[in-house]
Amino acid sequence: MGFFIRAIIVALGLWLATAWVSGISIDSPATLILAGLLLGVVNSIVRPIAIVLTLPMTILTLGLFLLVINAGMVALVAWILPGMHVASFAAAFWTSIIVSLVSMVGSWFVGPKGKVEVIVKRR
Repeated sequence: MGFFIRAIIVALGLWLATAWVSGISIDSPATLILAGLLLGVVNSIVRPIAIVLTLPMTILTLGLFLLVINAGMVALVAWILPGMHVASFAAAFWTSIIVSLVSMVGSWFVGPKGKVEVIVKRR
């Protein structure tokens, strides 16, 4: 259940990126949800491998190369999914930044088990 909630959060980030970044387009809402799911799968399987393979470059750039890896993951999803189009590296880069920020804010409200957490102040 938690994976699907996080995929919806990622899809929201992708939707915002299509509105704010020129060079990225997603054809339909169904493709948007599929892109969120696929980005979650790619980030959990391919991204760790890419991080390990580029570890020296990541250390040399003090972690900034991770932004390039994130952009690569967005470009990979666009390459796999027929309804998602990314025109350039810059579009993938800014899309990955927007998706990361939206995911970070969304993770504040989703607990480790994927349930929405509500904090109640008791007196």
